[in-house]
Amino acid sequence: MSLRWKIAALAAATACLVAAAVGALVHVWTARDIRGRAEAQALNALYAAMEVHRRTGTLTNGADLDPAGLPASLRRLTDTSRHTAYDGRVDGNLGPSVWAAARTEGPGGRVLAVQVNMGPELHDLQRLDVTMTVASLAALVAATPVAVYGAGLLARRLRRVSETAVRISAGDLDARTGPTKGRDEVADIAATVDLMADSLSRRLRTERQFTADVAHELRTPVGGLLAAVDLLPPGETEDLLRARVRDLRGLVEDLLEISRLDAGAERPVRAHVPLGAVVAEAVARTGLGTRVTVSGPGPEAVETVETDPRRLERIVGNLVINAHRHGAAPVEVTVEGRTVVVRDHGPGFPRDILLGGPRRFHTGAAERGSGHGLGLTIALGQARLLDAELRLDNAPDGGAVATLRLP
Repeated sequence: MSLRWKIAALAAATACLVAAAVGALVHVWTARDIRGRAEAQALNALYAAMEVHRRTGTLTNGADLDPAGLPASLRRLTDTSRHTAYDGRVDGNLGPSVWAAARTEGPGGRVLAVQVNMGPELHDLQRLDVTMTVASLAALVAATPVAVYGAGLLARRLRRVSETAVRISAGDLDARTGPTKGRDEVADIAATVDLMADSLSRRLRTERQFTADVAHELRTPVGGLLAAVDLLPPGETEDLLRARVRDLRGLVEDLLEISRLDAGAERPVRAHVPLGAVVAEAVARTGLGTRVTVSGPGPEAVETVETDPRRLERIVGNLVINAHRHGAAPVEVTVEGRTVVVRDHGPGFPRDILLGGPRRFHTGAAERGSGHGLGLTIALGQARLLDAELRLDNAPDGGAVATLRLP
């Protein structure tokens, strides 16, 4: 349930509780008032009847001596004081009533009683309860749309902040919530998100600029090292140095590629190419033992796709090298339609990579092996440049699975 409906439901529940509390208070207060007025009326009538009986020995209308329906508490009166009692019995048209009684003076005094019927007043109380219930329901029906509308305004403001945060987390460092209406907690949250985005943007731009500067500065000395290695006499030392310098040059080239991707300087050069042939060529260039399977119904297996073949080869090559370096044989590449799947049978991707995606200079768990963590980062960046989807998963029976879906 969204926040909008939660707030509306809470407002409706609060309105119901308030209406019920007010209705209960009004009912109790009115019922006590009715009983109090009935007791006062009964006592006044009893007082008049006692005076008439004392002077004339007769009974006024409504008064009676030792009536049959008199409550037991009044039958046992021993003094001449006036007392009242509530009688909740209903007899025909006679509803709940109040009795007032007192014992007459003299030897053998009898109990003189007066009964006041509260039926009409209690009927009016029932009508008042019905009226209050209908009014409360009408107010609830009228207030609920207002609560839904007000909650919708708050939910839209919060959703705007949430969408901005999602865009920032997706890499849009220029996304901002901007000024929001009101000076409340939502406005504070929006301002905080914008401040966080500004700080994050500055830090990331500083990091990217540093990466680009380091890569450019290292490119020249690394090229000189490679030329110097060529002057060494053939032997084990020369082979070892050449391999290390090649690794260093590859790292520098990867850093330069990442810096270009970060800066948005890369532009794909699209062409119509057979997907199966491009993937097979990319796998062959890695020089690693990898099985390639091209499958699909009918001509779909050899269908051409419009993409940048150089960047596609870069993605597939990085995925295959990553599978061999961090996974375990056999490594399999499957091409079906516009989908390329690279799978190994190693320990699989670490949980943090599955949740947050690949990070540069981070290979995950120790069992993933050594490396600088740029291969998956470059593959993901190139896939975004091609408007393709690169998804990382773990197979149920073990092993890492990278799935590339071309648009």
